[in-house]
Amino acid sequence: MTATRIDTDVIRRLPKAVLHDHLDGGLRPATVVELAAEVGHTLPTTDPDELAAWYFEAANSGDLVRYIATFEHTLAVMQTREGLLRTAEEYVLDLAADGVVYAEVRYAPELNTRGGLTMREVVETVQEGLAAGMAKAAAAGTPVRVGTLLCGMRMFDRVREAAELAVSYRDAGVVGFDIAGAEDGFPPADHLAAFEHLRRESVPFTIHAGEAHGLPSIHQALQVCGAQRIGHGVRLTEDISDLAAGKLGRLASWVRDRRIALEMCPTSNLQTGCATSIAEHPITALKDLGFRVTLNTDNRLVSGTTMTREMSLLVEEAGWTVEDLRTVTVNAVKSAFIPFDERKALIEDVVLPGYAAAL
Repeated sequence: MTATRIDTDVIRRLPKAVLHDHLDGGLRPATVVELAAEVGHTLPTTDPDELAAWYFEAANSGDLVRYIATFEHTLAVMQTREGLLRTAEEYVLDLAADGVVYAEVRYAPELNTRGGLTMREVVETVQEGLAAGMAKAAAAGTPVRVGTLLCGMRMFDRVREAAELAVSYRDAGVVGFDIAGAEDGFPPADHLAAFEHLRRESVPFTIHAGEAHGLPSIHQALQVCGAQRIGHGVRLTEDISDLAAGKLGRLASWVRDRRIALEMCPTSNLQTGCATSIAEHPITALKDLGFRVTLNTDNRLVSGTTMTREMSLLVEEAGWTVEDLRTVTVNAVKSAFIPFDERKALIEDVVLPGYAAAL
């Protein structure tokens, strides 16, 4: 089947896997409006459709710092137990409605403590909400498994605390760790002690790198800190002198040869100025060169996107085929931070049969 014959309805039915998606970047606009009214937070607008448009417009600034600043309003409504329970449950249901069968959701617990909750209480509440969402999705016949990645904010001083929480809750739904926040000026090696602790405890982690900062951040994330995946990694192409010929530098070769997954987010990268168009986004060239690329949404509200939309854009503007979509889905499940036998079962029992049935 060629790309021109894959319509949106078919894509929506395809099983999907997402590894890079932020909880506080994926709320429903109507939920933000309702929760803001309950906690007395002032929004740019109280009309859900207008709020969604405001987010999308604000995020299209080409500036990562301004992009991150749009989270002020979602975080404001995620400071109570009720707000966290609702947003976590709805997060799962929205993914299930989009055909997602496996997801890893990430968030920084320290950003949800302004209302008096401790970081530990935040983690437990979010896990409770995610579990409720998974139960409802399964009952509706659209099961989705969601694992949690706890984040430390790289520009603050609670990264080690968040890493210790990831270790504490690894048998309660937390599958790994990440650091997030502004990359430039806050290198991953600043938090080496946290990553060494995770390695000692056998907890996997990914690191945001190669987005706002270039090759040095990717090198540090992999060779100094020991990341198993790279969040974004779009600037890895700076180590490929000829994309068409596949002339890889040492770091790019290391990433490809060792099957290190790149958690790529095309729409988000356009918004933050890391890519110029979907057609020219590095995900296509890297896929064709054999890198283990995965497709992700990053922040569904902020970017006005879904996995169906991300797939559709690549089909329409970059010439992707259904085989390409299947490849990145299998790549994501292969690189998930869950046990091998569970990944194998997801691919063999859910993803591959799902593609066969949809087509």
